[in-house]
Amino acid sequence: MVNLDFVQNTISKELERLNEIIKEALVSNSSLMDLVTTSYLQSKGKQIRPMLVMLSAKVFSEITPTVLYAAASIEMLHNASLIHDDVVDESKLRRGNPTINNIWDNRIAVLVGDFFVSGALACGVKTGKMSIVKTMSALGSELALGEVEQIDNARKHIVSEQRYFEIISQKTASLFRSCMEVGGYAVDAPEGEMKGLLEYAQLLGICFQIKDDIFDYYDDKVIGKPTGNDLREGKITLPLLYALDSSSAADRDDMLALAQKEELTTEEIDRLIEFAKREGGIEYAYSKMEQLRNRAAEIIAGYPQNDAIRSLMDIFDYIIARKS
Repeated sequence: MVNLDFVQNTISKELERLNEIIKEALVSNSSLMDLVTTSYLQSKGKQIRPMLVMLSAKVFSEITPTVLYAAASIEMLHNASLIHDDVVDESKLRRGNPTINNIWDNRIAVLVGDFFVSGALACGVKTGKMSIVKTMSALGSELALGEVEQIDNARKHIVSEQRYFEIISQKTASLFRSCMEVGGYAVDAPEGEMKGLLEYAQLLGICFQIKDDIFDYYDDKVIGKPTGNDLREGKITLPLLYALDSSSAADRDDMLALAQKEELTTEEIDRLIEFAKREGGIEYAYSKMEQLRNRAAEIIAGYPQNDAIRSLMDIFDYIIARKS
């Protein structure tokens, strides 16, 4: 498996400063808010998104304070969306740890998420670049609309691979594109030379969501959500979509009817998962990720090779190979 530590080590000092900026942006005069945010930041994940901001900038220039504020802005807006998603999904765990809504309650979680948004905006303003602030504004809209579309899709029980890719392009890939975009804006990268990196980011974001969706077909306490959680929420993801669309199995129509039910029992979820696996859904999802990776490699090969460019492909490989 690709080791992300190597990539992180190349920008370790910058990542340290990034986390200092985030902590500074989230200081308040509320002891409860400080308690919640400090606790939340102790489990900060891999920070792939702010790393992408930094690497995008590094392709063209150096990682300046403007780049770091842009990266902090992206990371805080991303975390705000996760906190709000946990409320919407009634999630109890994230990254194996109790969610804010689980520990305190939905009211506190929503307000903490809002506080992260305000911190993101403050850091965006500190970049002094209206292009970055505009990107953040557009991103917030895209994330919200993508989530609403996914909920609507689940309620209507739409079984369509095309619709699946449209939704994940909006709710996941848009964030990865914004990372590369603000990194380029922060160092005044030529717009024409940014085009390829934005396409790379789109492919990476789609790949990230496919891998996340594959996790739903397996039990893993590290991920922090039970098997079949997406199906429980009415979300039909790529492995099952493929099985329902391509299978000639005798029980295919029964499985389609099951996938479109209003509520599923644990036994019914297990049947759908087994069907998706049996009919090659997992292998199909991995083949899609490999196609995305190959296209990304073609794009990246067109740039002058340096540590930043090589790190971008390392991140892509890590996304496909990751275990959580």
